[in-house]
Amino acid sequence: MEKITHYNSITELHEKSGFEPPNHPLISLMTCKELLEYPDGKSRFTGDFYMIGLKKFKSAYIQDYKTKYEYNNACMVFVKPRQIIELTNIQLAQKGCIIFFHESYLFGNMLHNQIKKYGYFEFEINEALHISPTEEDIIVELYEKIKNEHNNTADEFSRDIILSHIDSILKYSDRFYKRQFTDRCVNISGNMAKKFQNALEDYFISGLHLTLGIPNVNHLASELHLSTRYLSDVLKQQTGKTALNHIQAHLIKEAKNQLVISENNVAGIAYDLGFESPSYFSRLFKKVVGVSPMKYKEQSRL
Repeated sequence: MEKITHYNSITELHEKSGFEPPNHPLISLMTCKELLEYPDGKSRFTGDFYMIGLKKFKSAYIQDYKTKYEYNNACMVFVKPRQIIELTNIQLAQKGCIIFFHESYLFGNMLHNQIKKYGYFEFEINEALHISPTEEDIIVELYEKIKNEHNNTADEFSRDIILSHIDSILKYSDRFYKRQFTDRCVNISGNMAKKFQNALEDYFISGLHLTLGIPNVNHLASELHLSTRYLSDVLKQQTGKTALNHIQAHLIKEAKNQLVISENNVAGIAYDLGFESPSYFSRLFKKVVGVSPMKYKEQSRL
């Protein structure tokens, strides 16, 4: 397997990939027309920079550390610093744009902290944002504003203006993702809440809780071929609850049933459900139900 290359700077990315030097060492803008033929750089790489891409592919395989996905339409992808990306067999349509900006470009700007709230930077490549022509026009217009400011002579306002447009792209993308969670995930992928519930029930039916302990979000997301953040965001949009909320609700439901019908003590029930610690089970139960497991057991027999 090809060794993963790490680029410390955008200048290094340009230099080793065969691009012209960037206008600014901390930010770079390119159109897909300029990237119709992928340069001589490494196809597997990481970098100390963010990437926002609006792309139309004739065909392409883009892969992160574990997922390969084939694109044939307009989409947006978001890459955070030090995320492993692999690009192969790329044929880009001319319309589209890519923005690279180094994490230090955000220093001293409110976006430095705000960008961390956008969960889609945690999504895997197969969870790209698929956008409508109208949404695409909005992003392209913002890109052109950034490009115009970037190409002008820099002054004391340049960076803040550019970052304000990047912030707008991120906010619009957040809105578009929520639309996708509602429309695309239900219509194409089916009801995610139901799929998640089935995976959760299968976990207990197969007895994995007895060997692996109580289910965690990472395991169930992997079973559904999703990233943990994407799964939780979809469930939050569809049900108002995160994946962890659903897991805890399922555990409490099973615990209530066992406390009513089983002669086992609280510690035994906790272990039977996969908890490593009866004290953790008791704390979680009381937090959710409002009374201790023992109290609940006693009340159920009145």
